Amino acid sequence: MEMVPSEENQLVPKEIENAAEEPRVLCIVQDTTNAKTVNERLTLNLPASTTLPKLFEDVAHKAGYVNGTFDLAWRKTGDMGSLDPSSEMSLTEFGFEPGKRNFLQLTDKDGEQPQIASDESGTAGSSGLDDSSQERFIGPLPRDCTVGCSSDYSSPSYSYSSILNKSDTGYVGLVNQAMTCYLNSLLQTLFMTPEFRNALYNWEFEESEEDPVTSIPYQLQRLFLLLQTSKKRAIETTDVTRSFGWDSSEAWQQHDVQELCRVMFDALEQKWKQTEQQQFSPLTADLINQLYQGKLKDYVRCLECGYESWRIDTYLDIPLVIRPFGASQAYGSVEEALQAFVQPETLDGANQYFCERCKKKCDARKGLRFLHFPYLLTLQLKRFDFDYTTMHRIKLNDRMSFPEELDMSPFIDVEDEKSPQTESCTDSGAENEGSCHSDQMSNDFSADDGVDEGICLDSASSTERVLKPKSSLTFELFSVMVHSGSAAGGHYYACIKSFSDGQWYSFNDQHVSKITQEDIRKTYGGSSGSRGYYSSAFASSTNAYMLIYRLKDPSRNAKYLDCDDFPEHIKHLVQREKESEEQEKRQREIERNTCKIKLFCMHPVKMMAMMENKLEVHKDKTLREATEMAYKLMELDGVVPLDCCRLVKYDEFHEYLERSYEGEEDTPMGLLLGGVKSSYMFDLLLETRRPEQVFQPYKPGEVMVKVHVVDLKTDTVAPPVSIRAYLNQSITEFKQLIAQATELSAETMRVVLERCYNDLRLLYVPNKTLKSEGFFRSNKVFVESSESPDHQVTFTDSLLWKLLDRHGNTIRLFVSLPVQSPGTNRTICQKVGGDPEECSEGSKGNRNSVETILEESTEKLKNLSLQPQQGSSTSDSQKSSDTSDFEQIESPSPSQEPDSSSVSAVVAVDNRELENRIRVASGGGAYSDPETQLPGEERSDSEVNNDRSTSSVDSDILSSSHSSDTLCNADSGPIQLANGLDSHSITSSRRSKANEGKKETWDTAEEDSGTDSEYDENGKSKAESYYLYFRAEPYAQEDGSGEGGQKCILVHVDKRITLSAFKQNLEPFVGVTSTQFKVFRVYANNQEFESVRLNETLSSFSDDNKITIRLGRALKKGEYRVKVYQLLVNDAEPCKFLIDTVFAKGMTVKQSKEELMPQLKDQCKLDLNIDKFRLRKKTWKNPGTVFLDYHVYEEDINISSNWEVFLEVLDGPEKMKSMSQLAVLTRRWTPAQMKLEPFQEVVLESSSVEELKEKLSEISGVPLENLEFAKGRGTFPCDISVLEIHQDLDWNPKVSTLNVWPLYICDDGAVVFYRDSTEEPMEQSEDERNELMKKESSRLLKTGHRVSYSPRKEKALKIYLDGGPVKDPGQD
Repeated sequence: MEMVPSEENQLVPKEIENAAEEPRVLCIVQDTTNAKTVNERLTLNLPASTTLPKLFEDVAHKAGYVNGTFDLAWRKTGDMGSLDPSSEMSLTEFGFEPGKRNFLQLTDKDGEQPQIASDESGTAGSSGLDDSSQERFIGPLPRDCTVGCSSDYSSPSYSYSSILNKSDTGYVGLVNQAMTCYLNSLLQTLFMTPEFRNALYNWEFEESEEDPVTSIPYQLQRLFLLLQTSKKRAIETTDVTRSFGWDSSEAWQQHDVQELCRVMFDALEQKWKQTEQQQFSPLTADLINQLYQGKLKDYVRCLECGYESWRIDTYLDIPLVIRPFGASQAYGSVEEALQAFVQPETLDGANQYFCERCKKKCDARKGLRFLHFPYLLTLQLKRFDFDYTTMHRIKLNDRMSFPEELDMSPFIDVEDEKSPQTESCTDSGAENEGSCHSDQMSNDFSADDGVDEGICLDSASSTERVLKPKSSLTFELFSVMVHSGSAAGGHYYACIKSFSDGQWYSFNDQHVSKITQEDIRKTYGGSSGSRGYYSSAFASSTNAYMLIYRLKDPSRNAKYLDCDDFPEHIKHLVQREKESEEQEKRQREIERNTCKIKLFCMHPVKMMAMMENKLEVHKDKTLREATEMAYKLMELDGVVPLDCCRLVKYDEFHEYLERSYEGEEDTPMGLLLGGVKSSYMFDLLLETRRPEQVFQPYKPGEVMVKVHVVDLKTDTVAPPVSIRAYLNQSITEFKQLIAQATELSAETMRVVLERCYNDLRLLYVPNKTLKSEGFFRSNKVFVESSESPDHQVTFTDSLLWKLLDRHGNTIRLFVSLPVQSPGTNRTICQKVGGDPEECSEGSKGNRNSVETILEESTEKLKNLSLQPQQGSSTSDSQKSSDTSDFEQIESPSPSQEPDSSSVSAVVAVDNRELENRIRVASGGGAYSDPETQLPGEERSDSEVNNDRSTSSVDSDILSSSHSSDTLCNADSGPIQLANGLDSHSITSSRRSKANEGKKETWDTAEEDSGTDSEYDENGKSKAESYYLYFRAEPYAQEDGSGEGGQKCILVHVDKRITLSAFKQNLEPFVGVTSTQFKVFRVYANNQEFESVRLNETLSSFSDDNKITIRLGRALKKGEYRVKVYQLLVNDAEPCKFLIDTVFAKGMTVKQSKEELMPQLKDQCKLDLNIDKFRLRKKTWKNPGTVFLDYHVYEEDINISSNWEVFLEVLDGPEKMKSMSQLAVLTRRWTPAQMKLEPFQEVVLESSSVEELKEKLSEISGVPLENLEFAKGRGTFPCDISVLEIHQDLDWNPKVSTLNVWPLYICDDGAVVFYRDSTEEPMEQSEDERNELMKKESSRLLKTGHRVSYSPRKEKALKIYLDGGPVKDPGQD
C-alpha cells in the first residue's frame, strides 16, 4: 500500500559521518496517554545496535514513567505496530532506519495510564528532589486554581520531600473546578475523619423521599466512596456542588474555608433532621453536634460583691486572634492565643457594670470560660483583619506555632471554691452556637480569676461538676488547612495525617503527596528574622489557617471502615459506581481513538458558500465508512448519490486539494490521517460529481493554479479556471497545460505569476521549472494569447502590465452624497465643456434618470477626448490616446457578496499615455449630477455595445494573499535566480515604478501644517496635475435612497490616487468645488472620521469601505479644525462641547476669539464680551495652559489637526497677564461640615509654596500657620469622597516650591485642596455615616469618579436545601 506523503516522512540529515561512530537512529516519541502531553515530543538519538528493552528503558527515563507500565507503537509504512519489550532484536534488525525520523507513540498498557516514577532514593527528611527526579518534575506540580491564587505555593520556601501518584499514596485527589480549592481542602479533611466518614456510610439514602441530585448527604457519600475506591488520580466535585444548588459561576467565587465549614455543617444538620431515619441512626441525626460542638460560659463578675451573671453558649470552632488590636507583636503560639481568649477584661470608668446585687454601677470583670470541649476541636487562626489606617483588608502572616498534641486541661473552667455568691444563669442553648467572643483580651489577668486544671463541667448541667483526668483532654493534630496568598485571594490546600499509618499527606487539589513534620512546621508562618511591627509584611504568605484536633480517647477513637465492612447499601453503591466508572473509561477510550477533523463540502444545491462541519470518525473506520458518515453529515442524501462523492485531502487556507485516495477505500482512517491527533495540519473535502462525470485524481506533489485569462481588446480579466500542475514542470509544459484548459494558443501565450500582492513576474524562460519560479501550493497566474504587437514591448511598458496594474490597485467604494443645493448646474456644465445657456435650457425640461445622464456623460467624455480641451487641460489634450477605453472596468455587482480582502500597497504608475487618457476623461468630470442635463446625443448601437462589452470581474480577482514589503519589494537589488539570471529584466514591482516618477506624480507633504492645501503656490489645483483611474456608477441602497433624499454612487478608483485628486473627481457629483465639501470615512458602528490629509493616498482604504460626503468648507493650507468645549469648573459636568471651528496658522488668540464670538452667539446662544472669556489648553478633560490674547498659533502655541480647546467664561477681568504666572484651581475642605467648597482660581506670580499659602489664607481667612494643602489626584475635577479625603491625600508636603516632587505643579490648571488643621471632623453616628457614604457613592458615580478603594465584590456563601436559589424575574 502506498504511503500517505506528509512532512513526517521527509528525510532528515544523516548523522553517521561522525568519526568512527556507528549509525544512529532518531526516534521521536509522542505521549498519547495524557491530554497535556499529546502535543509534546520526546526525542532520542540512539545507536542502531540499541535493543528494544533498552529502548523501553530509555523512553521510561525520558518520560518519567515506570518501565513496564506503558506500550510503544511504531509507525512503519503507514501502519502502527506494537513493539515487544521482551525481544532482544536491535532497532535496525526490527526495521528502524538510520538517518530518518522514526515515529513512535507511547500508549496505555491494558487500559491503565503509565505510573509516574517516584524518587526512591530520597530520605524522609529531604527537602527537595534529586537530579533524576528534577528531570521529570520541574518545581511543584501545577494547580488548576490559578485565578486569584497566590504563587507563593510554588516558591522554593515550600517544598515536598517527594511527589507521588495515587498508586504510591493510596489516596485520590479532587479536581479544582476553577477556584474551589477551599472546598477541596474541607472535603478531604472530612473524608480523613474516621468518625465522620463512618457515620456518613451508615446513613442510607431513600430515593423515594428525595431527588439524589439535590441530596447533599448522598452526594457526599458518593464522593467519599470514590475517594476510597476509585482508581483515578483525581475525581470531580461537580455533583456535590450541584447538590448545594450552585451553578457554574460559583466555581469562580473563592470563599473562606471556615465559613464553608459552618454553612455545610448547618446544611447537613437540616437535611438529616428532615429524614425519617433518626430512630435508626441517632448519631447521624445529631452528628455535627456530637463531634464538633463545645460549650463555653460568657460571664460578668462584680469585683465588689462577687456576684456573677453568666450564660451558656455553644461553639463549633474557636477563633484565635493572631495579633491583638493595636499591638505590635503577635502571639507566638496557639497556647498563648488560647490563654488570651479566656483572659477577662476589666469594666471600669465609663464602662462600669450595673450589679443587680449592689444596685449600682461597679467595676467588674467580663470574660469567657470553656465548659466542654468537643471530640473534634477546630481552631481558626484569624489571619484576615482590617487595617483602619489604609481602610483595606489585610492578611496577618505572623508566625504562630501549634503543637502536635494539645493539652486543653488548663483552659477548662471551675468556679472559685471561695466564692459562695449566687449566680444568675441564662442558657442560650444551641441556637447561638459558634457565637463566642474572641476580642475580650487584657493584660491584667489576676490570680483570683485563675482556673484549676483537670476540671471539666459536664455538658448536661451547668452546675454539676465532674472531675476528669488530665489525659482525657489531650488532643492530637490531624488536619492543617493552609492558605497561601493575600486577603484579596489565594489558594487553599490541606495537610492531613492518616490515622491508619500516622503518615502526613498533602492534599493539594488533584495532587496527593507525602510530607514530613518539617513541612508542617513551615506552615507556622512568619520569617526567619524579627522585623518588629513590619514582620508580617516580610513573612511568607503560606501559613496555617484552620487546625483540627481529635481527642485522644481509645474508647472513642474509630478506624476507617474497610470495603469488606461496608453496609449493604454502600456495597451496592460501590458496584454502581464501578460500573459507571468502567463505562466512562470505555467512552474515554473511544474518544481517545476518534479522529476529529474539519470537513468541507461545496453543496450542489446550497451554493452560497463552502459548507463546514466537523467529522468525528473512529481511527479503525475505513475510508468508505467515513465517506458515508460525511455524506450524511453534509445532508447530501437525496441530492447526490453516495457513489458520486469522495473524501479528498484539502488545505482550506490555500484552497488547495492536496491528494485523493484512489484504491484506499478499505484503509482505516487512522492510517490515512496519520493517527489520532488533537489537531491536523490539513482538512478533508467531500467532493461531488455528476453521474456522467469522472473524478480527477489528485496526486501528492501537485500544486493548484488559478488561471485568469486577460483580453486586451476588451480590457477584461476573466474569472479563474483551476488547473493542477507539478512543481518540476517546465514553463513550456505549463503553457501546454493551460492551453488545454483554456483553448488558447501556447505559441503566443504570455504567463504572468502574481508572486505576492502587487508583484507580477513574467514567466518567459521555457526550461525553468515552476518551483524555481516561486510556485507554491496555491498560485494565481494571468495569461494572454493574441497576435497583438504588445508582445514586442517591454513587459513593464506593455498594455498587459498596465491592465493588471490597474486591476490590482482598483478598489470599490460606496459614497453617500449630500442633498444637492440649487445653483450648481451651471458650474458642472461649464466644467464638462458645454455652453452655460444650453445647460440652463436643458435644466428646464424633464429630469433624466441617473443612469441616462451617466451614459450621456460617458459618451460626451469620449467625444471630448478627441478634441482640444479648454482651461487647464489644454496642453495635455494634444497627446493622443490608445484604442482601448481605459476608463471602463466592470466589478462585481452590488448585490454580490462583498469581497472582504483588503488591498494595501503604496505604489504609483509613471505611464504618460495612461495619465493623459485619464486626465482628459476626468478633467471635465466623469459624470454630472442626476438633476443636471447634458445635451442629448445620438449613439450608434456599436458604440453602446462597446461600452457594455466588458464582462464582470470575479470577486476573487480583487483579492489576493497579502505579503510583507520585503517579499514584494524589488528595489533593494536584483534577485539572483537559480540559473543565475537577473530578475530585473522580467519582473517589476509597482513600487519601483512609483519611485521613478515620484517627483512628477505625487503631492508633496506640507511639513508645517496639520492639513495640506489643495492648491499649489500659483493657486492652481494640485489635483489637476495628475490623475489615476476613477469611475462611478449609480447605486441604490438596500434600505432605500438614504435619509433626506441622500444619493449614493459606487466608485471604482485606483487607491494610489491622493485624497485631493479623489475630491476633484467627486466635484460633479457633489455639485460644489472640492474646497466646499468634506470627506468622512465610515467605520464600524457607523462611526465617522474626517479625512483631511489631502496629500495622502487612499491606500488605507479597502473594497466596500463606506464614505460620506458632507457640505462645508474644507481646510486650506495652514488651517486646523478645532473643537471648542466650555469649562465649567463647579458644574457636575465640567466639560461641555460647544462648536467646531477653524483656526489658522499665524492667527493670534484674540483674533480667534473675535471669530468665535458670532459663531457662539448664533449656534450656542452665548453672547460674550471678548474680555470676559479666555481660551486654554485641553488635555483629555484636564484644563491646562491659559492662552493670552497676544499669543500666536504655531509660534507660541503648538496646534495640530482635530485640536481641542477649552473656553472659560470669567467672572471679572483676566488676571493672567504673563506666561510666568501660574493659575491654580483651589478647593477648600471643611471637616466640621464634611463638605467641599466650590473651586476658586488663584493666580501666582511664582512657584513658591509660601505664596500659595498666603493667597489661600487671604481668600479663606484661615491663619497661615493652620493652613494645610494637598494636590488633587486623577482627572479634573479630581473628585474624592469626603470620607476619604482626610487620609487619602498627601497633606502639607514638606517642599518650598510647587514644581518639585511630590507636587510637580508646573502648568496652569492644577487642583489644590486646602483645610484648616485645627478644624475637627464632624462627629457622626453610624447611621449618619452610612447615609453620607451612600450620598458620596452616588455623587462620585454621577461624576464618573469612584472611591479610591473598591475591593472585589464577594458573593455570599450559601448552600440551598431546595436545589437552588429563586431568581428574581426582573433580574437579567
